[in-house]
Amino acid sequence: MKETVMLSDSIDDIKKAAELIKNGCVVGIPTETVYGLGAAALDSKAVKKIFEAKGRPSDNPLIVHIHDIKQAEKLANNIPELFYKLADKFWPGPLTMIVPKNDIVPNETSGGLDTVGIRMPSHPVMRELIRLSVPIAAPSANRSGYPSPTKASHVMNDMNGRIEAVIDGGDSRFGVESTVICFDDDKTVRILRPGSVTKEMLSEIAGNVIVDEAILNDLAEDRKAPSPGMKYKHYSPKADVKIVKGDIDSFCRYADSLNSEKLFCIVFDSDNTESLHAETLTFGDSGEQIAHNLFAKLRECDDMGAETVLVRSPEMDGVGLAVYNRLLRAAAFEVIEL
Repeated sequence: MKETVMLSDSIDDIKKAAELIKNGCVVGIPTETVYGLGAAALDSKAVKKIFEAKGRPSDNPLIVHIHDIKQAEKLANNIPELFYKLADKFWPGPLTMIVPKNDIVPNETSGGLDTVGIRMPSHPVMRELIRLSVPIAAPSANRSGYPSPTKASHVMNDMNGRIEAVIDGGDSRFGVESTVICFDDDKTVRILRPGSVTKEMLSEIAGNVIVDEAILNDLAEDRKAPSPGMKYKHYSPKADVKIVKGDIDSFCRYADSLNSEKLFCIVFDSDNTESLHAETLTFGDSGEQIAHNLFAKLRECDDMGAETVLVRSPEMDGVGLAVYNRLLRAAAFEVIEL
């Protein structure tokens, strides 16, 4: 394939991207969460191209992005009333809901499952792209296992020559992928992947919210992954990532004890790191700030030649749960407790 074309967020370029999607091509697309690799969700051949571009296991389901609720009703059946209540509250936005799929959804899109994850994104470029084309299946636009892209340049770094085009829609707002939920019953939702729509926010609408055990643990070997981001090592740079729990003084002592020239540390903005001799990056203080910056900082460590990256552990409430979930998989569950 020839070099990937970088498109702007102008209406003319969005129309060009829409034609590419309708013709079975794969396009790098901006969303409010992270950048995605988009293809026509109901075209099995087009969806297969996503897996080829990413090097992604084909049993990992994709999320279908829609423009309006009528499209959801064509994709799914037996939609619970709670689905509509949550859609009314959180759509357009970073919430994916898993429901039984109709036969028009190819197995390639659903990862062989009898369910489909559906999301209505809020990014204006993505919404216009779907309106001008079709429902779009889109995982994150990175090589499988690498940190998700939050800038168009990240997509080009990973996908140049693998896909037809990338739309530059600016930096992603949230910085982590959407929250993914399923419905255990009429009043209960289960969080399969945490995101910017938090447990606390969901609890305002749903009677009961369960955090799936696979969010903080590796997926059981006999369980098929119902959501993206559950089964395989994800979000990891080339460097070896370790999560470090403890106060900043303990963190600094531990980092200095490693005596590594290619050691990088990612810490909070407010941390006092005067005693730290390793290269240091910061990614914010609040859960929202850290989520926005996390993947970009992991990529930055790779760009600077890091071999080991120590990351300060965030609190696990609110959006912090999503950050910790991504870090766990980036670190292959290696956590240092000081």
